[in-house]
Amino acid sequence: MESISLLLSEALSPYLVTLTPGGAHGECLLSLKNASGAIVVEREVNQAQLTDKRLLTDVVDGLHRDVLIAEGRLEPCVIAALRHVAEGKVFDRRN
Repeated sequence: MESISLLLSEALSPYLVTLTPGGAHGECLLSLKNASGAIVVEREVNQAQLTDKRLLTDVVDGLHRDVLIAEGRLEPCVIAALRHVAEGKVFDRRN
């Protein structure tokens, strides 16, 4: 688990990553803290997500998105619009 923490710390720099094992079903609490020690994002992840490279990439991508939202640099509605475009749908602002 220590090597996973190091990988996550490198991928999510400059945030401090804390990975706390816990749940009865293999869950871990993953916390990202800023330089002042305040928690920016906390997420419960399954152990399997941390051991599979593809799933770990998804976790890191999701955390990057969550950090952008938490810091006000990305609005959730922008994510929804991007998903619609990716699915080939036209985004109609009139609705």
